[in-house]
Amino acid sequence: MMGFFDFFNDKDNKKRDERENVNEENRDTEFARDDAHIDLRQEELDIHKHRDETGDVEIHKDIVEEEQTVNVPVSHDQVVIERKAVDHEPTDEPISEEETVHIPVTAEEVDVEKHTVVTGEVTAHKRSVEETEQVHDVLHKEVADVETHGKADVVNDMNNK
Repeated sequence: MMGFFDFFNDKDNKKRDERENVNEENRDTEFARDDAHIDLRQEELDIHKHRDETGDVEIHKDIVEEEQTVNVPVSHDQVVIERKAVDHEPTDEPISEEETVHIPVTAEEVDVEKHTVVTGEVTAHKRSVEETEQVHDVLHKEVADVETHGKADVVNDMNNK
């Protein structure tokens, strides 16, 4: 036997069953009697950096030839023969057959040798330079859309969130 309130509960159950059948295609629809909530989601960028080898620098030495001319002052001996007339002065020395005077003559000669010296130093080091690179992408975001039908009284407090 059915009581007075059972008749109304049975009616509510039939209406709920009808609503569930109607909305089986829209599985995201949630029916709630007092409270309901929807999680809103949005995409955010996950930015990661990594290092790639973009090139290299190689330092090596080359040998180049350079012809160089240097003026070096050198000296040598020069024998100057001078003759002068003498006023027939008398002498006690007899005339001899041979009289020889030996005068050594010298000259500077240039000897050229080479030696190696350090004239400079080349150093290389890396440094990190920071720049800004713009990243562009399209992000998706869920927003709530509140629709009212009939005389539903809704207080919209979503502007603050």
